[in-house]
Amino acid sequence: MRLVCQKDHLAGRLAAVGRAASTKSTVPALANVLIEADENGVVVAATDMELSLRAPLEARVEQPGTVVVPKLAADIVRSMVPGEVTLEHNEGEGVVSLTGGSSSFALNSHQPGEFPALPAEDGSGVVLPADVFLSTADRVVRAASRDDTRPVLTGVLVRLEQDSVTMVATDSYRLAVRQAPLTSGPSQPQQAIVPARALAEAQRAIALAGADQIEVVLSQTSGTFRAGDVVLTTRLIDGQFIDYRQLIPEQFTHDLQLDRGELLAVLGRIAVIAQRNTPVRMALTEGQMTLSVVSEQFGEGHESIPVAFSGEDMEIGFNVEFLRAGVESAEGDTLRLGVISPLRPGLLRGDDDTFRYLLMPIRLNT
Repeated sequence: MRLVCQKDHLAGRLAAVGRAASTKSTVPALANVLIEADENGVVVAATDMELSLRAPLEARVEQPGTVVVPKLAADIVRSMVPGEVTLEHNEGEGVVSLTGGSSSFALNSHQPGEFPALPAEDGSGVVLPADVFLSTADRVVRAASRDDTRPVLTGVLVRLEQDSVTMVATDSYRLAVRQAPLTSGPSQPQQAIVPARALAEAQRAIALAGADQIEVVLSQTSGTFRAGDVVLTTRLIDGQFIDYRQLIPEQFTHDLQLDRGELLAVLGRIAVIAQRNTPVRMALTEGQMTLSVVSEQFGEGHESIPVAFSGEDMEIGFNVEFLRAGVESAEGDTLRLGVISPLRPGLLRGDDDTFRYLLMPIRLNT
């Protein structure tokens, strides 16, 4: 194989696709990136057997072939001087060469036969506008759990209906739900639990392709996301997602309206001295909300903002970072906060109910 490519393009493709390469597999080739060049063009791909990513590479193919290069090739190419980079590999040899400017590198490589076959692409699916997919996924994916002992919670429930797409994620401490309208959804509802990591990579795939839409294909065991010529395939999570509708209260003791920007600014200042798992205290009194935090290491801070609250005083505690994440994800200038009691979860909503963020309280020491 021999191909010539612009340095920045090659480095960008290797780095982006390399995110799908394995970091802990016992199969060495999975920690690398596959490059295939033929008369149809060049494709760069990587997989960890759970998720795979493939993208086209704009290059001049002087000799077709296939090679498996180490992920660090991206860093090496990025460090080269601007201009063209030549990648060359002789069949049967365990070395791939990278040359550009006055730089020359010979990197150990794996044989293409050691690289597993990539999953076959599923059929046609549902096409979503890129902005709808991005805004929906971005607002929920951070609420997914990182605890692998409960696999279902590490995923995002994706439900496609004729007129809407809904995504839901929870780590059992918070729950994020985002619904967006569609003009051409499936005739019959479809849903699957997609690994949160895969949704995050699908968002990056849209940027990588510069696409204005993304096609989503959900099968029994896998999900495929096509953004332009960039294709991501992931294994779906098997299991039963929680019935999130039953968790969201329909009525509240207090349904408060807040200035979202003002609350976000206060939380940003308060969070500076908060330590991990330090709760922010939200004290509600006549016409006022006071947010405070106490850190044994740094001290304490508090700040008040006006709010239309009346009735018996209430104090409720929340994880400050989880609360801030919910406020950031809400849409519009006005934020609605529904509370029932210090021991019941609170619900954040934006200007409408398309985004809902349920947050469990932290029991406060008096």
